[in-house]
Amino acid sequence: MEKLDCRSTSTLIKSLGTIVSIAGAFTATLYKGPQIFLTSSSLKPQNYLHFQETDWVIGGLYLVVDCVAASLYLIVQASILKKYPVELIVVFFYCFFASILSAIVSLFMDRNLNAWMLQPGTRLLAVLYSGIFGSAFQVSVMFWCIRRKGPLFVAMFHPLGIVIAAALGIIFLGDTFYLGSLVGSIIIVVGFYAVMWGKTKEEKVDEDKLARNITSKAPLLQIKDAETKI
Repeated sequence: MEKLDCRSTSTLIKSLGTIVSIAGAFTATLYKGPQIFLTSSSLKPQNYLHFQETDWVIGGLYLVVDCVAASLYLIVQASILKKYPVELIVVFFYCFFASILSAIVSLFMDRNLNAWMLQPGTRLLAVLYSGIFGSAFQVSVMFWCIRRKGPLFVAMFHPLGIVIAAALGIIFLGDTFYLGSLVGSIIIVVGFYAVMWGKTKEEKVDEDKLARNITSKAPLLQIKDAETKI
């Protein structure tokens, strides 16, 4: 769905920005480096979860499948919205069928109906928050962005989420700030803005082409109107 023209500056910038952003995500995730500064909670001993090496491999493979499925999901949604540009209806059917599939899986995993009871308290608030903000609101905003800017615009925010998660973890959870997080975050932001700049320049070129086409056709339309009046 993206225009690929190796002679175009915007295409080269978009491609390089995407590669740089992905490289930054790998850097922030895999490279730790020395500690830059510690927060008060970082000095406290933490209980880390220990799993077997095979569990980490299986988890990584699941994440790869999730990333591929999410990419295909954005492309499919862009195709749907291109033919049927009504976000609210699409969001309704998405939430409707997601609820049905979730209910089937939940009944299969836990057949105890008492687990479905929503008593007033944290459980009810968690379900309402997840349903309203985690599903309906999030999906609505995502569909709106896909229809306006395309799937690449939405996909580029996924690496940026690593930067936001790292910043919030340091501010609210007291995580240790490592050099790898800083370097990776800078690389991600540079790649992100490179892609955004390339997209903006590409849209500007398309608008200029459209304006030139309209201007070139205007004299022909005026001649045809004059002939019709004669």
